[in-house]
Amino acid sequence: MKILKNIKEKAKKLKRELVLLHLAYGHSQTPWTAKAIIVLVIGYALSPIDLIPDFIPVLGLLDDIILLPLGIYWAIKLIPNEVIEECRERARTYSWDKKKSIVAGVIIALIWILAVYLIVNNIFIN
Repeated sequence: MKILKNIKEKAKKLKRELVLLHLAYGHSQTPWTAKAIIVLVIGYALSPIDLIPDFIPVLGLLDDIILLPLGIYWAIKLIPNEVIEECRERARTYSWDKKKSIVAGVIIALIWILAVYLIVNNIFIN
């Protein structure tokens, strides 16, 4: 049971860090390089498609366990400390805007559909 509790705690922390990145993205003092990494990290976290599919034993979960925290760490290192502290405080009481979440989900789905179309078009039609 202690292992399950530990995993749940780490998942909550990961979620808080993603909210922090979301808030930092909208902050005017966040550098563009950090914003680019934030887009990649949050897009990857929300994407239904992984680099290594989750159904592959052990390896499927490793990309989520390694890539997401690594991306979060990298983005946070590029963001000024004042912005991190301000966004961390705001993240404690943050609630998601449902309309924006749906729009973001649709945009991510459209990007994947376009990517699949381009791949299929280049492989099978050309």
